[in-house]
Amino acid sequence: MKSEELEVVRGSGNVFGDLGRENADALQLKAILATEIIKALDRERLTVRAAHTRTGFAAADFSRIRNADLGRFTVDRLMAILNGLGSRIEVKIRVRRRKAA
Repeated sequence: MKSEELEVVRGSGNVFGDLGRENADALQLKAILATEIIKALDRERLTVRAAHTRTGFAAADFSRIRNADLGRFTVDRLMAILNGLGSRIEVKIRVRRRKAA
């Protein structure tokens, strides 16, 4: 095993921004909402079919969310799914100027 020096870099709190992704804030919000959906499914031990029955959203949507395949989802759709699972969502927005690069 090599003994090489590793550089430690502190992240910003948004991995998408750290990776230079476009729309990093929206991607971060979608990931947070998907995480909460997965937590709700696990907490209530719901299968994707049971989640479909409860919410009316397709079972395939829940499978995509579990697999972090969020490209087809908008923030408002993820919020509607979370509401359908019985969660109440509170959003706080803080706008800050970007630091000059």
